[in-house]
Amino acid sequence: MTSLETAKAVAKALDNKKGSNIKVIKIDNISVLADYMVIATGNSSTQVKALADNVEYELEQADITVSHIEGYRSNGWILMDYVDVIVHIFDEESRAFYNLERLWQDGEIIDISDIIE
Repeated sequence: MTSLETAKAVAKALDNKKGSNIKVIKIDNISVLADYMVIATGNSSTQVKALADNVEYELEQADITVSHIEGYRSNGWILMDYVDVIVHIFDEESRAFYNLERLWQDGEIIDISDIIE
């Protein structure tokens, strides 16, 4: 699976659990951290955890394992590292505060309208 396919699989898994404002940003030309950044919002800390759990489950079904998870015990932000794809799942307040879209504004927004509702 390519890193773009992995990023889209993450977006689909987030959408399946009603994650909102899902963005996939291609950052390989501006950073060595990863090829893609996926950002999504959950309505509560419970939903943020459910979104992360579903991403991990869905990708494991495709034989893709998470390299590292940070913030699972926090209330507002979970980071999942899939090496070439970094996933950020926020509650609304944390997403507004950190505003990663501004930080990665030089990246290319990937159209995912064909895979999410």
